[in-house]
Amino acid sequence: MTAKAASKRRIGWATGIGLVVLATALGLGSAWLVLKRGDAFGASAGPWRANLLAGSADANLYSRARVAVGGLLALNRAETMYYVAATDSDGQALQSRCSYRVSGPPPKARWWSLTAYAEDYYLFPNEQRRYSVNGLNALIDEKGAFALISGPTDPGLAGVPWLPTPGDRGLMFTLRVYNPDGALQAAPASLEAPRIERLAGCT
Repeated sequence: MTAKAASKRRIGWATGIGLVVLATALGLGSAWLVLKRGDAFGASAGPWRANLLAGSADANLYSRARVAVGGLLALNRAETMYYVAATDSDGQALQSRCSYRVSGPPPKARWWSLTAYAEDYYLFPNEQRRYSVNGLNALIDEKGAFALISGPTDPGLAGVPWLPTPGDRGLMFTLRVYNPDGALQAAPASLEAPRIERLAGCT
């Protein structure tokens, strides 16, 4: 083999390897993007989106992978329904540096919880170790509604729980509804959706 032929062969191998690496990187990157940002939710109630296949035998590959990545959507609909909000009730993206009031009637279920997560699906670290409001510690007013405030600083409102969200990050709320009643299971969009209202100013 001549030196020229050997050189062409090396270039061909290098080009082939480079294309394989590029294709692999693009494939992994696009799959990760789908898992982290893809739309897995099939029913809407205000700013809340419900995943209809979580924990189901009918769940597709990406739904199952999201459970593995985020760990948020593990049980089937009869046991737990999952609603996720990444925007407020006006459609604006949630930010941890802003303060929000979340309020509404408790979901019709045996038990429920509402948790604040950062955009990476992890809880916000805070000294108070306060991460969620639920059917046991929520304060229900005379109209039968609960309320909470999320934000980086404690608003100091008596009777309204505060969920700390320190830093300048993306924010999402997850509403878990345990053993929901039959009507809600049959029609997830019928949820009396808690309102998410951005309060004045962001730090």
